[in-house]
Amino acid sequence: MMNVSPSRTAAAAATVTVVLWASAFVSIRSAGAAYSPGALALGRLLAGALTLGAICLVRREGWPPRAAWRGIAISGLLWFGFYMVALNWGEQQVDAGTAALVVNVGPLLIALLGARLLGDPMPPRLLAGMAVSFAGAVTVGLSMSGGGGSSVLGVVLCLLAAVAYASGVVAQKPALGRASVLQVTTFGCLVGAVACLPFTGQLLHDAARAPLPATLNMVYLGVFPTALAFTTWAYALSRTTASRMGATTYAVPALVVLMSWLTLGEVPGPVTLVGGALCLAGVAVSRSRPPRRTSRTAHEEPRPERVP
Repeated sequence: MMNVSPSRTAAAAATVTVVLWASAFVSIRSAGAAYSPGALALGRLLAGALTLGAICLVRREGWPPRAAWRGIAISGLLWFGFYMVALNWGEQQVDAGTAALVVNVGPLLIALLGARLLGDPMPPRLLAGMAVSFAGAVTVGLSMSGGGGSSVLGVVLCLLAAVAYASGVVAQKPALGRASVLQVTTFGCLVGAVACLPFTGQLLHDAARAPLPATLNMVYLGVFPTALAFTTWAYALSRTTASRMGATTYAVPALVVLMSWLTLGEVPGPVTLVGGALCLAGVAVSRSRPPRRTSRTAHEEPRPERVP
């Protein structure tokens, strides 16, 4: 059998995460029309927790070690819980372009928090790639923004979602060194679901009146962009820095543009395409590695000996 290097496996896992998270934006647009923000978050997290719980039972995964619970609880409350509610609510207050623009502050916050709290290195290629990707995200956001003014509440909610996302990622990283990827993801999702239980009444009310496609999209959000994508994210995060993983998510806006084009018939304009290309180019730069330094003795010409 052919051996696959851990770096390639982690890159493949990150790719799965980015593609599924991009597809989530398309599904949220359908489910969000029938479900309130809290109900949609709770339904998505319950579907994700049930899926992950079943996998844990099959694999006989036990409870996470006590040392991992702090990171699991923080990431579960902030990222799985608060982030999803705030983002769902924010996207109802502002247009998609403004939401994408504000939320994409998240990777920059991850880099800053990762360097401060986790000691993540900040190589020039990572900084340059994030700068290019952020410029692309700004371009995509401005090109997709509607002509009307944005709600101040919506902008604040999207900004809070970005802060919660970044804080959750940085809290999750140490937990992955103490518990398995599946344990961290499953119990983080469960913590988020428990935190959203106050929205149970809204979920039951909306589910009784929602059309079937909206409910199916909510279930899809729980099984794939949550259960599967958060697991592949945790796997990749456990094998690289939080800053580098955060930079990878800048590919999401470009993929959202492509998926909206293919599934919703929304033809992107030239400016949007340029912004998407910048996002992908920045990710490529941030994940690239500098060329290996060759041995000086192998390439330098021998120096002439000095004659006394």
